[in-house]
Order: sequence, then structure tokens, then C-alpha cells
Amino acid sequence: MDPQRILYPCYFDQSLTRSGGRRVPAAMAQENPTAKAIHKAAKRLGLSARIEEAASHPGRWLKKEGRVIVEWKGSKEELIRRVAAKIR
Repeated sequence: MDPQRILYPCYFDQSLTRSGGRRVPAAMAQENPTAKAIHKAAKRLGLSARIEEAASHPGRWLKKEGRVIVEWKGSKEELIRRVAAKIR
């Protein structure tokens, strides 16, 4: 089984700062990204992914935005950038 990486919508949220949780450059960020959009982007990349709807980012535990768990061997930053490019 490949290692799993967890992706949260806040990683792609253009309304957040880097220190606020965004992990992509502002130019690649999205307005109101959803776990479903991240899941679709991962599937477009041919990756095995699943959504956990009721989950929340530990730093934003009050917001139940969901998360996506992706099978990925490379670095998490590379995965985040590839998914961000496919969300558009």
C-alpha cells in the first residue's frame, strides 16, 4: 500500500494567508475550495483518493470542511501543487 497524504481545503483557500493555513502560492489558490473539488482533482491526476466529509483541520477544528486522503509516494508539497493545478 502506498503512503497516504491528507489534503484539507484550507491548503488551497485564497482567503487565507500562508500562516493561516494556505499551502499553495496565492496565484494557485481557489475561492472557497471544497473537499469534493480536491477529490475530483486527485481523480483527474489518476490517484486513488477518498473523502472524509466530517473531518476538520486540527488548526481549524470548528470548521467541518472535510478532507481528502490520497495514496501518494512523493512529497506532500508536490502533491498539493499538482492538485492545485487541476482544481481550476
